[in-house]
Amino acid sequence: MHAKPELSWQEHNTANAIREQLDAMHIAWRECAQTCTLAWINPTGTEPAIALRGDIDALPIREETNKPWQSKTERCMHACGHDGHTATLLATARWLKKHEHQLERKVVLIFQPAEEGGHGAREMIADGALEGVSEIYGWHNWPAFPYRTIACPNAIIMCGNGTFSIKITGKGGHASQPELCVDPVLAASAITVALQQICSHRIAPQKAAVISVTEIKAGDAPTVIPEYAELKGSIRVPDEETRHIINHAITEIATLTGASYGVQCTVEHSMRYSATINHAKQANLARRQWQALYGEKSLVPGTLLPVMASEDFSYYLRECQGAFALIGSREGNQNAAPCHSPHYDFNDNLIEDVCRWFCRLTGMRLPP
Repeated sequence: MHAKPELSWQEHNTANAIREQLDAMHIAWRECAQTCTLAWINPTGTEPAIALRGDIDALPIREETNKPWQSKTERCMHACGHDGHTATLLATARWLKKHEHQLERKVVLIFQPAEEGGHGAREMIADGALEGVSEIYGWHNWPAFPYRTIACPNAIIMCGNGTFSIKITGKGGHASQPELCVDPVLAASAITVALQQICSHRIAPQKAAVISVTEIKAGDAPTVIPEYAELKGSIRVPDEETRHIINHAITEIATLTGASYGVQCTVEHSMRYSATINHAKQANLARRQWQALYGEKSLVPGTLLPVMASEDFSYYLRECQGAFALIGSREGNQNAAPCHSPHYDFNDNLIEDVCRWFCRLTGMRLPP
């Protein structure tokens, strides 16, 4: 899977490979939301069922790890470890099927597409992925945490996110005559700096929030002041109230700062994912089962949470009880490159670790 990554909603070969594995294990499945696959272990077991989720999509990044398994697809890479999550869920499927007679409950396996901004979870829920499911568990490898440590709080674990675009219209002209122009580049620079005071002065310091301007585009010639400029960026928020405050402030600051430079600004906001908020009962169970496997000291300090990244697992947790965990993958300098880096590499040791944890969550007895 790592060598043959596919982007969101394009995971057709990946889905086929998963389904071939399930067929070989004699596990029933159905297509769901295009490239998603739903599978069932102990399908005649008691309901409501428990669901386990793995994501399958990759990112538009050119891999630079130089590993033997490096991506063979130009500018496409499993830079977030979704191939590892999928491999883990397949390993779990194999073990659960082999010991299916030990299970009391029905287990639903969710191989989800389009987590990377494609709202795959939302589309799967609309196609019935959670029918008969009362609780759901998922995880994400996390290179920032030491190997085999877990973060799974009773409340928020990952923030919500959104994007913004600011289109700036000025008056172009010759670079030697700025007095005859209205410079959108100068205005864009001032707006970028002004936006930085939102989190420091309009949001309480107890709340986790981020605003990042990630794109500035303007002009294509060094001697021309352009007519237009555009800023784009991302926000991270712990709740919808904070989202409203930040979006309103971005619009206000861009418009008024732009006016002071004589330009016109048009601001657009796009919501992506809500915050991922665990349910206490399931989060407690997830932590206890992990500690039973890997020791009482395997918990990540709560002071490091929530992380500012976002997850569409939030859709599932709005519909039913469940928990999402971040599990550390860094071993010294190994597997330390962050997610979404061209140097990222999934720690394969996590496959067995998380497989054991998943099995325990379903009630399966495991050998030492």
